[in-house]
Amino acid sequence: MAVVASLLMRSFVFQTYFIPSGSMVPTLQIGDRLIVDKLSVDFGTINRGDIVVFLAPSAVSRDCNDAVTDLVKRVIGLPGDHLTSKGDVIFVNGRPLKERWTHNEPLGTAIGQVTVPANHYFMMGDNHPYSCDSRTWGTVARSAIIGKAFVRIWPFARVGFL
Repeated sequence: MAVVASLLMRSFVFQTYFIPSGSMVPTLQIGDRLIVDKLSVDFGTINRGDIVVFLAPSAVSRDCNDAVTDLVKRVIGLPGDHLTSKGDVIFVNGRPLKERWTHNEPLGTAIGQVTVPANHYFMMGDNHPYSCDSRTWGTVARSAIIGKAFVRIWPFARVGFL
């Protein structure tokens, strides 16, 4: 019974993930382990600033030379948003984005003129100059989002909510 309950929880409610790259530095470090809440996507909303785990678009292996199957990035653009950048400033619907989370500048790859399609999201890593993200491979469908990262469980010295 305990094994079945554990498998059901992992499949439908919570799952752990390992951070393999530095694209989310300084928020997440290589080797961090996270717990992802799957129900928050199925029954909740996805907001700008959320850190989410999603199935890597097929273009990631080609455009980023990375064979990962899941990615962890921050939601920058919501369905219907218009995004662009000028210098190191990201504009969402004509207004500068206030990144209230830690991140690394410079922006690196510019954001062209992007309108986020319905049921899609624009993702970026917090390590802007070293993140291969929606600026390269496009938006992510809501159906590809696995869940929201909400707590770091490893290393013990950095345990806490995100």
